[in-house]
Amino acid sequence: MRVGLFGFPVAHSASPRMHNAAFAALGLAGWQYELWETAPDQLVRRIAALRADPSIAGANVTVPHKIEVMAALDGVTERARAIGAVNTLYREGDRLLGDNTDSAGFIADLAAHGVTVDAHTQALVLGAGGAARAVVHGLLSQGARVRIFNRAAGRAVTLAADFKTLGDVRAVDDLSAAGDTPATLIVNATSAGMSPNEDGTPWPPGLRFPGGATVYDLVYKPATTRLMREAAAAGARIIGGIGMLAEQGAQAFARWTGKPAAEASVIMRRTLGATPQ
Repeated sequence: MRVGLFGFPVAHSASPRMHNAAFAALGLAGWQYELWETAPDQLVRRIAALRADPSIAGANVTVPHKIEVMAALDGVTERARAIGAVNTLYREGDRLLGDNTDSAGFIADLAAHGVTVDAHTQALVLGAGGAARAVVHGLLSQGARVRIFNRAAGRAVTLAADFKTLGDVRAVDDLSAAGDTPATLIVNATSAGMSPNEDGTPWPPGLRFPGGATVYDLVYKPATTRLMREAAAAGARIIGGIGMLAEQGAQAFARWTGKPAAEASVIMRRTLGATPQ
């Protein structure tokens, strides 16, 4: 069986390495993960080809197709609908369905690092794009209180409104007064600090980090971002985003193969060097 990644570009992706390692380790002979670079004007044809090929069990979807692909599917899971984006395609009978494993992957990676998310968690999410939507969904699903900051404040307001039925969430326009109590978990869901722009940071110069906070950066190239370095110097615990990549992949792997996500996660983390220390 074949699975693969739709996106543009995709040559940089680590997904084939971690998925193919898991296929081999779990005895799935004949399974293969491929890269299917797909420009926006090719997406409809790619989905039609997938539907027509019984050797393809499903696919991952990355930028710029996570939203647009939804219109080409027969249905999406509740969490994909709430997040408003799809990153995993899978078959159910003769139907092609979409899921979003990013929110579950994020929460699973926090758990792997011993970070519990519950009603005592005061989370501050930086950003209001697709990644932020998955993070906010994951946090609210565990009962956390969530505050969202985005430089374009209107997008944060919109995101908070979209999720208001799921829990305590609102936008803030001033990081120095981001919530009723200091954040216990700060999540960077922007691209600030991502290679090659490694000097970038979403955190304002001179603003102190809350004491005892955990700072989680979804960016994983570089492995340690400027945000993470500065947070660590201020005494915060830091976690990079490579583990979330493994965990969301393990969730998709389970969708396609029926194998437990936990088994795939161990192999994918080891392959990526993302095993928690």
